Amino acid sequence: MDGNPRTLRHRSGSLLRVIIREDPQAASVYIADYIVSRIKAFNPTEKLPFVLGLPTGSSPEIIYKILVQRHRAGEISFKNVVTFNMDEYVGLPRDHPESYHSFMYKHFFSHVDIPPQNINILDGNAPDLAAECAAFDARIARFGGIELFLGGVGPDGHIAFNEPGSSLSSRTRVKTLAYDTIIANSRFFDNDVNKVPRMAMTVGIQTIMDAREVVIVATGAHKAFAIQKGLEDGVNHMWTLSSLQLHPHPLVVCDRDATLELKVKTVRYFESIEQAGTDARTQGPPLVYRPRTYVPAPFPLKKSTAQQQPTPNGTPQKVPMDLRINTELNRAMEDDELTPDSMSSRMVDSAVAGLDGTLKNDLIFDRMGARMTAQ
Repeated sequence: MDGNPRTLRHRSGSLLRVIIREDPQAASVYIADYIVSRIKAFNPTEKLPFVLGLPTGSSPEIIYKILVQRHRAGEISFKNVVTFNMDEYVGLPRDHPESYHSFMYKHFFSHVDIPPQNINILDGNAPDLAAECAAFDARIARFGGIELFLGGVGPDGHIAFNEPGSSLSSRTRVKTLAYDTIIANSRFFDNDVNKVPRMAMTVGIQTIMDAREVVIVATGAHKAFAIQKGLEDGVNHMWTLSSLQLHPHPLVVCDRDATLELKVKTVRYFESIEQAGTDARTQGPPLVYRPRTYVPAPFPLKKSTAQQQPTPNGTPQKVPMDLRINTELNRAMEDDELTPDSMSSRMVDSAVAGLDGTLKNDLIFDRMGARMTAQ
């Protein structure tokens, strides 16, 4: 430590902020409130939007539900927020119920006022996957980078699909899934490992590290060893969470079970910081907007990739750039359950019309523990 009573400072100069809550619900409430506070403090506009990185998986489900509640209560608008999702399966149609496109619209996008053209998710059916990954990083750069990247962590310490052994300098790319991941995810594909995609597209460690701020959620005893390796041990590419020790503004929010492998003095240290009246929100980076810059892809994009290609099963084309969502939502909000109002019902020439079948049922948390390796 460096004597600063508020934070744990690594040798790299990183100010590590750790918040501990009793259960996943309390941890999710803290993160949702944190995201709301950062967006409101940024005061985004259409020309200067807040750029938010988002994950899928079981850990963020509760966070998304709380953000939807905050939105419907009139506390926050996502109209001037641009999102970039961490990853997507390769070869899975966008309207497949297990695609990350479907997950995000089911749990978040179809419930808030974010314009469809502000949503960026990797196209797992692009004709040239390498070009799609390069273009994704270029789009992030054109928005001036990501302000806040929300992520989860897997039991083996990975973030996004950056599994053990991933390069700490990696950027958005195609990754082959580990067989253990395929077996774990097979429960969402009729328990048939042959139906699980073998590859996924994911942001890289350096893509995440380039964000101005990174917020990680970790809940459950099965995440405890990963948290211990990521927070107490040194930086190690076999535990990619540990790379955040090199980030200037990381925030890790855990429930009590996720801290079971930490030293008692480590837990007491971070708890004592809160008891002293320090709010992690006062330790975030200054909200100074970075100007948009054009960063071309590292190689020319093929002509065939200039337009969005339809994925299997007749997925419709992208939404026109001038499309706006009707935000006049009059439906009553219930605390225990969200009912998706299919985004296609609020849009002309909807890009997610093919998701109607996926979104027609009530939004119920289906405990997607293995949906994605970054929980």
